[in-house]
Amino acid sequence: MSFLRFALRRLAEMAATLFGASFVIFGAVYLAPGSPASFLLAGRSASPEALRAINAQYHLDEPFAVQYLHWLGQVVQGDFGRSITYRTDVSRLLADRLPSTLLLISMALLLVLAAGLLLGWIGAVRGGAADSTILVTTTFAIGTPSFVAAVLLQGLFAVKLHWFPTGGTGEGLGQMLWHLTLPAVALALYLIGMLARVTRAAMLEVLGQEHVTVARSRGVAAHLVVRRHVFRNALGTVLTTGGLIVSTLLVTTVLVESAFSVGGIGQLLELSTTTKDFPTVQAISLIMVALFMTVNLLVDLLHPLVDPRVALGPRKQAA
Repeated sequence: MSFLRFALRRLAEMAATLFGASFVIFGAVYLAPGSPASFLLAGRSASPEALRAINAQYHLDEPFAVQYLHWLGQVVQGDFGRSITYRTDVSRLLADRLPSTLLLISMALLLVLAAGLLLGWIGAVRGGAADSTILVTTTFAIGTPSFVAAVLLQGLFAVKLHWFPTGGTGEGLGQMLWHLTLPAVALALYLIGMLARVTRAAMLEVLGQEHVTVARSRGVAAHLVVRRHVFRNALGTVLTTGGLIVSTLLVTTVLVESAFSVGGIGQLLELSTTTKDFPTVQAISLIMVALFMTVNLLVDLLHPLVDPRVALGPRKQAA
């Protein structure tokens, strides 16, 4: 199968899966106790005229399939409805809060890649005391949940030492980077340990293979052997783990944003869930699913390019 056909097939599968996810997300509100109108009213009493107006505005007086198609048509146009809690368009809320979340995830991802790959590389190549120290450190990192790391970092570096602010995002790029440093570290700590372990294991496996031994016997410099033969062949496993890392960042950012009062979509999702602001919850859930699927798609597309041994599709069995 050619790379173009493979990419088109994966895009079609992603579109079909996203369509199914949108149906589940929209229909979830009907599985909760009470009617959708009761969520919209948020516990307030309303006259029959007000109820009729709400039903007409949100098409609740129409069949479920018609409501879903109407909502989906609006979503495709970038209209996620109106927030019940904030009394404004959900699209505007997302536009205001999404940059903070994307910057936080980007900072955390850079920390994970830089520290995780470096620690894994050193542990696999040097061994000895360096490897033992890295194993102990990564074990501690993996055993520390993001919300625990957030509390510890906030208490030490923000409250006690006053090196960083306790929360918020600040104004301007410089202020945002400063405010988001501790949240990014808290978000990245567990994943640094995981990526370091995966990188170390993948490189150690390649180090024991025959082609590495042959390269060494031919007098190839050690750093070239590690870079061209060991790390390059281990990169496929690392790339697959990278997709899992980004997906984990999308999920755990909710906890970290709440701990540091970061005005991102993670905190917005928590607040909207608490106040039963289901148009906002539906929009954020759909965006997170789309981001998760996009990351998996990119990993699938990059994997054959990084490792040509990976098949692009199901292989035909020999007759």
